[in-house]
Amino acid sequence: MILIHPPAVKPCEPPGGIAKLYGALKCHRIECQVLDANLEGLFYLLHLPKSASDRWTLRASRSLSNHLSLLRDQQGYEQMDRYRRAVTDLNHLIELEARGFGVRLSLADYEDKELSPVKSGDLIRTSEQPEKNPFYPYFSRRLPEILNRQSGPWVGFSLNYLGQALCTFAMIGFLRREQPDLKIVLGGSLVSSWMKRPHFKNRFQGLVDKLIAGPGEIPLLSMMGIDQALFKDHYTPGYASFPFRNYLSPGPILPYSTSAGCYWRQCSFCPERTEKNPYIPIPPERVATDLKGLVEKFKPSLIHFLDNAIPPALMGTIVNQPPGVPWYGFVRITAHFEDPDFCMLLKRSGCVMLKIGLESGDQQVLDSLHKGVDLEQASRALRNLKRAGIGTYIYLLFGTPEEGLTEARKTLEFVVRHHDQIDFVNLALFNLPIEQQEAAPLETNHFYEGDLSLYTDFVHPKGWHRRKARQFLDKEFKRHRAVASILRKTPPTFTSNHAPFFVRTR
Repeated sequence: MILIHPPAVKPCEPPGGIAKLYGALKCHRIECQVLDANLEGLFYLLHLPKSASDRWTLRASRSLSNHLSLLRDQQGYEQMDRYRRAVTDLNHLIELEARGFGVRLSLADYEDKELSPVKSGDLIRTSEQPEKNPFYPYFSRRLPEILNRQSGPWVGFSLNYLGQALCTFAMIGFLRREQPDLKIVLGGSLVSSWMKRPHFKNRFQGLVDKLIAGPGEIPLLSMMGIDQALFKDHYTPGYASFPFRNYLSPGPILPYSTSAGCYWRQCSFCPERTEKNPYIPIPPERVATDLKGLVEKFKPSLIHFLDNAIPPALMGTIVNQPPGVPWYGFVRITAHFEDPDFCMLLKRSGCVMLKIGLESGDQQVLDSLHKGVDLEQASRALRNLKRAGIGTYIYLLFGTPEEGLTEARKTLEFVVRHHDQIDFVNLALFNLPIEQQEAAPLETNHFYEGDLSLYTDFVHPKGWHRRKARQFLDKEFKRHRAVASILRKTPPTFTSNHAPFFVRTR
């Protein structure tokens, strides 16, 4: 079987989902190959000769090798200006190659000006005309090459982000045309969300042989003919086939999930709860054993925990059995962070940065969303994390049904008050998940016009619609001196994936 990671997402670490699938297949001695078509495809476009002769393109082309080397060296993260120029130049070179195809392409995203990733008709259309995809010169050569080395009939695509959808179906269409006898399976978190939508209809029959919702290890093993009695509760991810040296990061980043789902599962508008995804944790001792073996084998520079939120019990295990290398991930604000000694222990265990979904600086908004976050507790936590030397990446959400201008300004006040304890911020506008119970009292209308859209627009009870929220962010929030200083520190394009390396250079 061939497992394919399609473009276009940040090429800084292996795809965690495919690593889990690869580990399961290898555990049962199933022949398997991994193709990071995202990494290879982006580098293919970067290294194509550029026809433009403007000063920017000429400078960026001459500096290509140096820029790639800078992003693979920890010293490249010591000066934000040099880092920013490298990323900006690389995005410029990528964008040039896609412009003629009507595509806005960067190292982190893919947007077609005519085709939508949430319209099944457009996905089918791109599968029928794969040569119109900017990655076609790459995958039309690479896919036959890797298939010639594979004896099995199965090809699996992992589709997790909207920016991958059109490229995924272009590659599927090419394979269907060139080798119609192949068996094609499609999974990933985006596919799972599509399939768990009410009234979902599979419009890809004849193009895709099997759609998988949720974790794919057991369905793939069943397809491969493995006896159910031999299945395991947990498979250690496999990374042996990933080209760690080629990723844009200063040393290997090891993505690792300690659970599926979310242990909190009480937030309003939460897709985990709407999709009825169960919380399935790996026993903490097993996590510690996995990490010890993986660190010894691959010697990563950083561990990226992929969980929706790392549970406190697991953090306790990590404190007692440190992985031996720096790590970061998402957490919820809990009473544990009010203990300065606990924060110091986290730091000593290798914790370099924590991502925190604060969402709002207004307590009433947080309570209405059932976030389980107390702002006074959050203040003490931020103070303790700062003293311990742990970076913080704070996620804020604007435009929720309970928020208006007054509440949004309270969020601004909270950030300003804690600006010296916040290293990075992520600012997002609220999207109302389609057909959710909490959406019943709201007047809704189309947001993304497409049968695969996961979100819908709504009439805001306080008149705080998306345009007003965006104007507030652009004209007031971001322009505050304290907020602007935080935003200048946030790595462009790679954002939280590279932020830990900037914390380490302090």
